Amino acid sequence: MAFNLATILRESARTHPQHPALLFDGSVVSYAELDAASDRFAVGLLARGLVPGDVVGLQLPNVPQFVVAYFGILKAGCVVVPMNVLFKAGEIGYILADSGARMLITWAGAAEEAAKGAADAGVQGLVVLNPPGTPPAGVGRPFEQLLANPVPGRPPLHQTDPGDTAVIVYTAGTTGRPKGAELTHFQLFMNADTPGRLFGARDDDVALVVLPLFHVFGLAVLVNVFTRFAATMSLLPRFEPAKVLEAVQRDRVTVFMGVPTMFVTLNGQPDKDSYDLSSLRLCVSGGAPIPAEVIDEFERTFGVVILEGYGLSETAATVTFNVSEQERRIYSVGKPIYGVEVEIWDEQNEVLPPGQEHVGEVVVRGIDVMQGYHGKPEATAEVFTDGWFRTGDLGYVDEDGFFFVVDRKKDLIIRGGYNVYPREIENVLCTHPAVAQAAVVGVPDELLGQEVKAYLELRAGLRATEDELIQFVKERVASYKYPRSVEFREHLPINAAGKIVKREL
Repeated sequence: MAFNLATILRESARTHPQHPALLFDGSVVSYAELDAASDRFAVGLLARGLVPGDVVGLQLPNVPQFVVAYFGILKAGCVVVPMNVLFKAGEIGYILADSGARMLITWAGAAEEAAKGAADAGVQGLVVLNPPGTPPAGVGRPFEQLLANPVPGRPPLHQTDPGDTAVIVYTAGTTGRPKGAELTHFQLFMNADTPGRLFGARDDDVALVVLPLFHVFGLAVLVNVFTRFAATMSLLPRFEPAKVLEAVQRDRVTVFMGVPTMFVTLNGQPDKDSYDLSSLRLCVSGGAPIPAEVIDEFERTFGVVILEGYGLSETAATVTFNVSEQERRIYSVGKPIYGVEVEIWDEQNEVLPPGQEHVGEVVVRGIDVMQGYHGKPEATAEVFTDGWFRTGDLGYVDEDGFFFVVDRKKDLIIRGGYNVYPREIENVLCTHPAVAQAAVVGVPDELLGQEVKAYLELRAGLRATEDELIQFVKERVASYKYPRSVEFREHLPINAAGKIVKREL
């Protein structure tokens, strides 16, 4: 048996050849054009000595060439390693060396750091995308050269095994060096087909793609899903609220997927009412827990439902999902998708019963769980118990089978022997009218072990004092939970995927 994930593009090009696949900066790329360009790219890779199984780093922003290269690498039978465009030379070199990459595809804005990183890793194949109107980077081979080869005879589509690795997604590395989660062709196909069917992806959908494509959320839940269903993707290189709203209006976007910080920012956009957003039928939040107040305000303001899901790099993006407005359990992350089992375990690896009072670690097994961390059998063994993947997240399940994620296990604050879940306190803080975003952390305390501290970003033009906010939370939670100190920041630190980075606080 053979199956290559790039089949989703080949099939959509066969059934919808002239249908728009990509919208970008006023240009349109049809499915036939995208399929043909990725064919030429695959031929270009093979002509330069790559063979099936070779690893290729892909470090591009949200531009059509990312999608062309992604499917071209897969068609050649090679393995894709998506990489953050903001990485410095040391980070680039580490991932290239750790993954065993033979080539790096980058862009002019990152070329200098990429060249250093590639040299450190001993990677000689460097391909650079120079945007129109910009001078050549001066290093590497131009991206266009890999598109110059004609396709001889049958278009390339290497017959990989469904269990072969298609993509290696590197984790954020919050606890040490990043690790590469190996995801297979079949896993990524199932995580395109199943979620897409759950929320009713259609060929007349227009999905806004502002999540970075080097992140598993953007790659697996946007590119793969909407290519599978021959929908149109409107690409934006970065999240800017005004440009997002403009794109929704201009391209008649029907589906918007984002991380919580994006919804927070859109809620606070002062001129949001001046845009025609009537085309939106669905919003999806993932990547991190979204505060309940953010959901409520967004749905009141924009009149479109947010369906929340849950997943990780190690699970090909999706574990649970709320299917629809009618079937969802608001504030939960939904139920397990097809072929996936989820349980809540205590410290003795015993399954906990349903109920909010039974918080434990979320564990997963099924078709979406990675093969393992690339080249790291010991790290892989640490996160698996009897075939179950230990997510490191804390949560509970209710009587109806809906799961709720409470927090990261490593973020749990133990104050004087009592467990404090930062997300709970963050949700309370976000109900204050002056608070835009909140991050709650534990800080060392000689008497209690840890004390609760809140970092806050206020809404533009609004003010609140430390005492006021402490009292606000104190009136709404048990006495051991409320923060004893508050620090205001103009902006909370977020990473390229839009998540708040607590370790920087």
